[in-house]
Amino acid sequence: MKQINKKKEFILLTLAALMFQFGQAQFSLNGEFRPRSEYFGNGGNFTGGSFPAQTAKDTDEGFIRTTVRAALNAKYKAETYTVYLGFQEVFAFGDRPQIDTKGNGNFRVQEAWADLKLGALSSLKLGRQPLSYDDQRILGGLGWAQQARTHDAAVYKFSKGGYNLDIGGALNTTTDEVYNTSALFSYRDMVFVRANKKSEKLNMSFLGLVNTFQDSNEDGANKASLITAGIHVDYKLGALALVSNLFIQDGERLGGGDVNGAFLASLGANVKMDKINSVGLTYEILSGKNSESAAFFPLYGTNHAFNGLMDRFYVGNHANAGGLKDLQLTYKTKIAGLAVTVSGHQFTEHSLDGDDLGTEIDLVLAKKFKEFKLVGGYSHFFEPSAIADMPGTKGTQNWAWAMLVIKPKFIN
Repeated sequence: MKQINKKKEFILLTLAALMFQFGQAQFSLNGEFRPRSEYFGNGGNFTGGSFPAQTAKDTDEGFIRTTVRAALNAKYKAETYTVYLGFQEVFAFGDRPQIDTKGNGNFRVQEAWADLKLGALSSLKLGRQPLSYDDQRILGGLGWAQQARTHDAAVYKFSKGGYNLDIGGALNTTTDEVYNTSALFSYRDMVFVRANKKSEKLNMSFLGLVNTFQDSNEDGANKASLITAGIHVDYKLGALALVSNLFIQDGERLGGGDVNGAFLASLGANVKMDKINSVGLTYEILSGKNSESAAFFPLYGTNHAFNGLMDRFYVGNHANAGGLKDLQLTYKTKIAGLAVTVSGHQFTEHSLDGDDLGTEIDLVLAKKFKEFKLVGGYSHFFEPSAIADMPGTKGTQNWAWAMLVIKPKFIN
């Protein structure tokens, strides 16, 4: 514990020295304080096990949990490089007894990277960094989660005349050549390429990834490689906005299971009716497992933004199940400066039978003040009749949350 305290003291002293040494034109220091309280109705937390394990039982009781993201971020920009250091701790109310000398172990270096300028059009970004592209369907920063997501990677960036090219890679090794990855949220190595063309009305991208997963056993190390490739397109024409994703996967899952032509396909349309009202309709399909292939998995995207805010699918669950069809209707408006979003989801399984997987309604309210922001919401999930009629289960599940966001700028 003394070593942890010394580490924190060293970090704070280093930041203080940087503030003293560099002028405001080159150095910035900001922070984030983001507490979020959540009520999990009927005792569910929606992120563990496989469907229908998240279904509430008659004996389950609701509970409230509060977590906090506390971050300190420093950025220094020189003529030929930019350096960024981000330190973060995520804690839950009550995870440390008041007079205990031990912490919760969640203090970490969230980001640490250098962006080297290679010329007028290109750069090399090296270190721990978020990878976030387009609508974050496959690669995203996962900002909703208090811990967020970063990668230890190197990315070459080229940009000219509305064209952008990113080529990146990562190799995760700790003490030897074996890097155990027990789930698809971790990998031994990754290479990716993202090509983008953006204009006033059209934004079109190609993204391709190759991930290698690894585990070890008595016989040595097992490896499996998965290829994911596809396109993202969004187009704006007046009040109409269209967005589409089309991705395919090939290769092998760790521990067995060939992936042959698994796919994700989506098409969405949003119409802005006036300055404050808009309505959108989206239909998405993620292929499920069958006799010839394992299911499609959206890897490192910000899935919370897609298949319902209650994260019933593809957030630590549903990884190799029967797939998903999601029909979503969304309405957005503003009432007395309060941003209001209401969404409805109809979930069915991607299979010949198309089994009903339930219905969800999400409500989000957001209000910006001069120096902070308040966001909250309520979601309700209605189980399919096949699950709701099972003895000992409840037919619905609900979740409510409220979050305060403060981002102080100590030096700007």
